[in-house]
Amino acid sequence: MTTLTDQERAVLAAIEANPFASQQEMADALGLARSTIAAHVVSLTQKGLLLGRGYILPAGRRVVCLGGAVLDRKYQALATLVPATSNPVTGVRSPGGVARNVAENLARLAVPTALVSIVGEDEAGREILGHLRGLGVDVSQAVTTGEAPTAEYAAILGPDGDLALAAADMRIFDLFTPTLLDRAWAHLAAASWVFADCNLPAETLAALARRRQGARFNLAIDAVSIPKLARLPRNLAGIDLLFMNLDEANALLGSHHAGPEGAVAAALALRARGTGGTVVTLGAMGTAIASDGVAAHIPAVPAQPLDTTGAGDAMIAGTLSRLVAGDDLTAAARMGALVGALTTESAASVHPGLSPHLLDAYLHRLTI
Repeated sequence: MTTLTDQERAVLAAIEANPFASQQEMADALGLARSTIAAHVVSLTQKGLLLGRGYILPAGRRVVCLGGAVLDRKYQALATLVPATSNPVTGVRSPGGVARNVAENLARLAVPTALVSIVGEDEAGREILGHLRGLGVDVSQAVTTGEAPTAEYAAILGPDGDLALAAADMRIFDLFTPTLLDRAWAHLAAASWVFADCNLPAETLAALARRRQGARFNLAIDAVSIPKLARLPRNLAGIDLLFMNLDEANALLGSHHAGPEGAVAAALALRARGTGGTVVTLGAMGTAIASDGVAAHIPAVPAQPLDTTGAGDAMIAGTLSRLVAGDDLTAAARMGALVGALTTESAASVHPGLSPHLLDAYLHRLTI
């Protein structure tokens, strides 16, 4: 909870009444020194109630995504994969990365969204940022560097669309140090939710969880993969919502949970470690959630999958889109399940037709 002094409340009210007022005009109106107004403006910016220069007031339901922005190369086998030899495939190239995918899904769902990531000074980096700008995502805080190339992810899918093998070059994210949080802090502080993936270094995730304690935003983190679980903060109390699949949950907990009931047990065990809420996914078997007073299994939405790549990122975005709208975790996770299922029916990692209208049309068909 953000605490304001009486003077800070007065300055914020003056800005809300007239965002174009000068500091001297506010000082005269409030009977304060101009230097005092300036100090309060800095404080309000740090507390996330102003967004940078120009007295920009933050959007009420804004999400900032931090983490992977990646060039995806995806190859789907035309027949059963045979190890240690060449296999005939079809291939596509597209922007990807967990945080980037979540940001694009949110933008397509009409949620004001920003991406804070790091890309190389290369064609892939320009393509990724340009694509998001075209969708209305704020990429003003993304960093371009000449120290490493834009991250790449190569996925080999079986003929059924399930992932068979993947390789990733994510060295560039080692450069995403806590100093980049300082650079973008006004944008993070002004968000209602901040989402981060475990492509970020451990020290950066720890700093984010620590600084979240005094901020107004809620923090969600996705584990990404079993090897990257080690990057999660040791103290999970700074995480309001933790996403991971059941294999990742078992690896973190040292457990052997299985099936829907096991996923619920894993979600509860993770919450017992300090998270505000937990979402544990089981693919076609649905999702388990645990939050304050709630533990439940949410069945998967029936789908005819073409490609499961990106479905988990879509589920996260669908869930966050409803949380920022005020839904509880149960209702939000149901929407996440729907968005994830629709994404599996697309050959793309982000459904190109995703929109509030598409979701409304689907939900309407369910009620008639």
